[in-house]
Amino acid sequence: MSVALPSLARMRQAARESVSGLPRAYWWLWTSTLVNRLGGFVAPFLAMYLTVDRGYSASYAGLVGALYGLGGAVSAVGAGVMTDRLGRRPTLLVSQSATAVSVAVLGFVQHPAAIAAVAFLVGMASNGSRPAVQAMMADLVAPEDRIRAFSLNYWAVNLGFAFSATVAGLIAEHGYLALFLGEAIMTLLCAVVVFVKLPESRPVREEPAGAATAAAEPEVGLGTVLRDRGFMAVVALSFLVATLIQQGFVGLPVAMGASGLSSSDFGLAIAVNGVLIVALQIPVTRFIERHREPTRLLAGAALLIGYGFGLTAFAGSVAVYALTVCVWTIGEIINTPIQMGLVARLSPTHGRGRYQGVYVLSWSLAALVAPLAGGAVIDHFGADVLWAACAVVGTLTAVGYGALVRAVAAEERDGEGVGEGEGDGVAGDRLGSGSAPEAGGAPASGGAPEAGESDRPVAAG
Repeated sequence: MSVALPSLARMRQAARESVSGLPRAYWWLWTSTLVNRLGGFVAPFLAMYLTVDRGYSASYAGLVGALYGLGGAVSAVGAGVMTDRLGRRPTLLVSQSATAVSVAVLGFVQHPAAIAAVAFLVGMASNGSRPAVQAMMADLVAPEDRIRAFSLNYWAVNLGFAFSATVAGLIAEHGYLALFLGEAIMTLLCAVVVFVKLPESRPVREEPAGAATAAAEPEVGLGTVLRDRGFMAVVALSFLVATLIQQGFVGLPVAMGASGLSSSDFGLAIAVNGVLIVALQIPVTRFIERHREPTRLLAGAALLIGYGFGLTAFAGSVAVYALTVCVWTIGEIINTPIQMGLVARLSPTHGRGRYQGVYVLSWSLAALVAPLAGGAVIDHFGADVLWAACAVVGTLTAVGYGALVRAVAAEERDGEGVGEGEGDGVAGDRLGSGSAPEAGGAPASGGAPEAGESDRPVAAG
């Protein structure tokens, strides 16, 4: 007992340090995320719904998944611009309301062309909230706390996912329509939380008083983002990571179904992903915070993700599938907070929506490419070839992260940045473990306080 008590006390202290000091508005945003993910029934089971319940081929399921991803790609950049121009809160409300309606409709349509068209609309609506959520989080939270804030939000995503994946698998045994309607209801509830509890957080651009102010707060357009070479390198590597992770929701259910396993079996296997993230995300993030240069961990994370999927070629039972999920999930746990915190550091205050939109675009394009590639490879070459390709992509991604970190380290040694200006490359301190200084900007009237306005403890994201 004397040994257990100090350990319990340390655990409680760690828990307090992980959640304390973040603003109240952040926690309402966190709550809306949790509610949304508790009802995230459809996306993980869409491929199995189409192939097992409706009897379509893996290629058709891949096409529908690709259209879902295409819808997300279309909305990512547009929603990013909308987030900067109209505000975070209006973007969230429009996106969540449209998602609730389109998901409900998807449960009723029967014709293959109609299913594909509505899946495109669902992808477009559901993805529209992501730039707004991430930009609002960067608005609300001090730079040194962002890794912790993003990590806690990702923890909520996976807490909800662990629940929804398990429950959805059981519900699907009795009919898929309840999944579509259940997600629509939960998404509407999420919109209610945003409407009632969340203030607008978009920083107000101050009118320039002179040349110095105008230089400090340059206009940010999509061209600015696309010319930021270091940021776009991060986006490209994010695309490769996302393409791998998407196979857990596209290739994995199809392969398990082809092996004679049921939707509840897939639900149990993929729920390991959410459960493991819930159990390990916060302690791993605390370790990352202490790491001198956390970006160096990105290469190792890419290898874990790639080879975790590669090991799936040897799976034949639910237990072994679940074990492979554990491997790539550990890589995901390491990659996500580092990459999201990095993107927030690279984004100028008045361009957060656009920067986050382009970053979200990398995941949307992955959601477009991964189903097409995964379905086609399984149909023509078999699942084992898909898993071997995942290992190759993971290796290439790790090499890319390593090259990016080495390039930045070389620039730091030479005493110069990777590029010039706010939007033309990433200086060493932007990729390093510290937080880049924020550009000025007051919160919108009646909105949440700008990051850094109050004392907050150490963080993770």
